[in-house]
Amino acid sequence: MISKKNPWLVLAVVSAALFLVVVDMTVLNVALPVLAQELNSTNAEKLWMVNTYSLVLAGLLPGCGTLSDRIGHRRVFTGGLIIFGFASVFAAFSPSPGWLIFARGVLAVGAAMMLPATISIIRLAFTEDKERAVAIGIWGAVTASAAALGPLLGGALLAHFWWGAVFLINVPVVAVTLLFTFILVPKIPGNTGRHWDLLTTIVLTVALVSSLYAIKSLLKSSIRWDEVSIAVIAGSVFFRWFLRRQTCLPSPLIDFTLFRNVRFSIGMAGAFCASVVVVGLQFVLSQELQLVRSFSPLQTGLFVMPVAVGSFVAGPLLGAVLFRFGVERMMAFTLGIAAIGLTLYTLAWMHTLLFWQLVALGLTGFGLGGVMSVGSTLIMINAPEDKAGMAGALEGISYELGGTLGVAVMGSVIASVYTRSFTPPDNTSLAPGAWDSLDQTFIAVSELPEGIAARVIVAGKSAFLNGASVTLCGAAVATIVLFIVMTIYARNKQP
Repeated sequence: MISKKNPWLVLAVVSAALFLVVVDMTVLNVALPVLAQELNSTNAEKLWMVNTYSLVLAGLLPGCGTLSDRIGHRRVFTGGLIIFGFASVFAAFSPSPGWLIFARGVLAVGAAMMLPATISIIRLAFTEDKERAVAIGIWGAVTASAAALGPLLGGALLAHFWWGAVFLINVPVVAVTLLFTFILVPKIPGNTGRHWDLLTTIVLTVALVSSLYAIKSLLKSSIRWDEVSIAVIAGSVFFRWFLRRQTCLPSPLIDFTLFRNVRFSIGMAGAFCASVVVVGLQFVLSQELQLVRSFSPLQTGLFVMPVAVGSFVAGPLLGAVLFRFGVERMMAFTLGIAAIGLTLYTLAWMHTLLFWQLVALGLTGFGLGGVMSVGSTLIMINAPEDKAGMAGALEGISYELGGTLGVAVMGSVIASVYTRSFTPPDNTSLAPGAWDSLDQTFIAVSELPEGIAARVIVAGKSAFLNGASVTLCGAAVATIVLFIVMTIYARNKQP
């Protein structure tokens, strides 16, 4: 246990590292157009610049979480910080797209080492249940708010500096965090008697990366079915291999018996569902604000700021009252707030009521941030102490998988509706890709006369708004259903 140090200072240290890990998942969203132009990137290279970080991170999380349990959380955490710092410098000064893609992969290695260790260190730092719940709530709030702040940070940096600043800003934070880690976080011995199998780690990494790559490939406007098929087959084969190896190991990489605990499973489901909505909603709003309302990246980040504020407020507040009202009831309550926020935003968006849109985003952020915080608490308090790193890794995978599916599902719905409802003016000749998405329509009209191009853009924006309205309504309805299911479960739960 970490008893001789102030646990709240320890929380501040690991939260700084967590903020960097999560921000790097979304900060490139607004920087990509500038970055692609500066490095003269192809469309395929742009996709890999964005996807490499999340793919490698998700693939390495289980192995790094179990390794953290075995050799000690501080050792893995500091190793991850060092790798992350050096990779940030390398990424900032990358001379070509290939080098940047490689640097993003190395960044993900450092992030995968840090992420499970952060929540494990917090669990050991706080020994009193109420304080631990508040601390884990803050951990969840940092996760949710950092994801929402990524585009804002990226937009602010691009407004004043060159694109490399998006990565270089990590370096001073890493240096300060590393210093205070050595000062405040004592060495935490691991379970050296526990077996860590490298081959199983590699097998699961390939399985996860293949599966996530297949999902992300389905988001492309022109799907390469040969690539998707290979990724699906590879993912299936390696997952089967992984499951067979699990039965032969004295210390499995993932202990599936953790899911027999109903509260642990509810926590995992809550973290997954919240991530689906948070990342998917961010994807929809980012496109709608920039393509339809012509917001700048910085303006877009400022508009979604209420989500980050609401998420950050929810974590410590709900952690303080969690055990007073019961975790099941608090999960239902936060889902209810999220459902109200999403419903209100959809109605305000349809009637262009700007003030109420911002209020609704704040409510949505509070609700979804609360779901993440309550979910994190449920996961960590119901996992054995010697498997805290494994539990943290599983939670990280649920966030990454949820975010990927959120973009996949919401992006697919918008694209499908767009293709069906886009009706350009009669006798207008456009490239086939113009029916795929609004940004492709913008490209297709570049050679048309100004008057005709304007009419085509109006038709494209109208089609996109149709897709966005269907997506927002679907997200609101899905959240309401989750709220009803959780409310029924909470009422039937025996005290």
